Amino acid sequence: MIFIYAIAALGLIGLLFGLGLATAAKVFHVETDPRVEEVNDLLPGANCGACGYPGCMKFAEAVVKGEVGPDDCIPGGEEVSREIASLLGKETSSSSTPPLATVFCIGDIYRTTDSFIYDGVKDCAIDASFYDGHKACSYGCLGWGNCVRVCPFDAIRMGSHGLPVVDPEKCTGCELCAKECPRDLIKMLPRGDEGYLALCTSQDRGKTVSKACEVGCIACKACVKVCPVDAIEMDGKLAVIDLEKCTDCGDCEEKCPPGTIHRRTAIPTEEEARAAAEQKEKETA
Repeated sequence: MIFIYAIAALGLIGLLFGLGLATAAKVFHVETDPRVEEVNDLLPGANCGACGYPGCMKFAEAVVKGEVGPDDCIPGGEEVSREIASLLGKETSSSSTPPLATVFCIGDIYRTTDSFIYDGVKDCAIDASFYDGHKACSYGCLGWGNCVRVCPFDAIRMGSHGLPVVDPEKCTGCELCAKECPRDLIKMLPRGDEGYLALCTSQDRGKTVSKACEVGCIACKACVKVCPVDAIEMDGKLAVIDLEKCTDCGDCEEKCPPGTIHRRTAIPTEEEARAAAEQKEKETA
């Protein structure tokens, strides 16, 4: 009889809990707009946070509520914006392609020197915390691939020359790599074929730069003097090119002594970096 009473008591308790949960579910039920799921299905699903929300679902909720526009999903681009706008009956102002991540450092392993041997965790931020990093240039890429690991679209890989390589076809302009780089070497630029870039961020003196990196900006101002449209200015000890003013003449690249300036579509590849190093060895042998 005790066993029967115990079973009956447990059953009664279970029934009461079930009724309580059912009542709570009805009392605290929150109506959700079915369009939220539909919008979420249209999004890339990377949960990258580039929109400012912790995930795609939260962004979808914000779009349906009208807190953000259909074109605020940067990775989704124009196509996703149009689909969301069509679903919600809204207009989108998106008419341009997303920006492209560009690495402002060409100081590869062949043309830079190290201050010491780093044998710690292969993480750029951690490396940089030790005496400004193992590289002699305290501004250059440390090469441990933090930007690669954070990219949800596999748009960046580490090249054999020790620098990140961005795939323009895969890059969605989400900016996660730019935010992750502890040295702010990655900048988001408008896509295009024209224009030249001074691929360096060092603010060191020219002599210091030359000792650390063969292709760093030495603040000689040769590019500033030769530019026919005043598209280049000095930001401290660094040459900066205004792409809106640049007429793609190429005079700055030709006059740049260390070879810091390159056309946007002709940034040195890992193969070219290796070939240049091999040629230098032959000349000095």
